[in-house]
Amino acid sequence: MSLRTLFIGDVHGCAEELGTLLDIVQPTRGILVGDMFRKGPNNHGVWRLIQQWNLEAVVGNHDLVLLKEKGTGTPEALLTWIKGLPLSIDGTCKRDAICINWTAVHAGVNPIEPDKTTFREAVTLRRYPNDSSDRLPFWWQIYNQDRLIIYGHDAKRGLQDHRPRTLGLDTGCVYGNGLTGYILEENRLVHVPSQRAYVDVS
Repeated sequence: MSLRTLFIGDVHGCAEELGTLLDIVQPTRGILVGDMFRKGPNNHGVWRLIQQWNLEAVVGNHDLVLLKEKGTGTPEALLTWIKGLPLSIDGTCKRDAICINWTAVHAGVNPIEPDKTTFREAVTLRRYPNDSSDRLPFWWQIYNQDRLIIYGHDAKRGLQDHRPRTLGLDTGCVYGNGLTGYILEENRLVHVPSQRAYVDVS
C-alpha cells in the first residue's frame, strides 16, 4: 500500500463526517490540525476514531478549553492525550522527485521567524502581529518561505488554499459547511459534506 498522509481540518465533535472522510481516503497516516472537540455533537465518537485510526494531532484552542471544563464526562484517557499534544508536527515528503517540507499547526506561525513561533501564535493567531485590528494582514499573507504550513482555526474564511506556501483546512464542518482533508502525496483536497449545521456561526 502506498503512503497516504491525510491532514484533517477542524472536526469540532463531528464524528460522522470524520468517519466518512477516513473511510474514503483510507490514510496510512492521519494528522488533525486541532480543535477536534467541543461545539459539535459527538466528542466521544471523535475520540474513538482517533484511537481506531491511530490519528496524530496538534493541539487547538478548543481542545485546551476542554481540559478546563468540569463534569462533562470526558474520558480521562482523552484528557491525558490532549495534554501531551504538540503545538506543531513537522515532516518531509517526496513527490514527483521534489522534496516537500511541511509543518502542521492549529492557527499559524510567526511569518517572519517561523522557528520562533510562540504558543499564542501556534494556537490562536490569525492576523499578524496580533488580532487586534481587521486592518492588520493575515499571517499567511506575509509568510514567504518554502515550507508548506497546514493549519485550521479560521472557519469564517473557509478553505484558504495558498499552496505551495500555506493551506488552511478549516471549512466549518460544525457550521454545516463540510469537513476538508488534504492528501499530501497526491496534493489533493477531499471534502465531505456536513450532515447538518450543528451550531450557528458566531
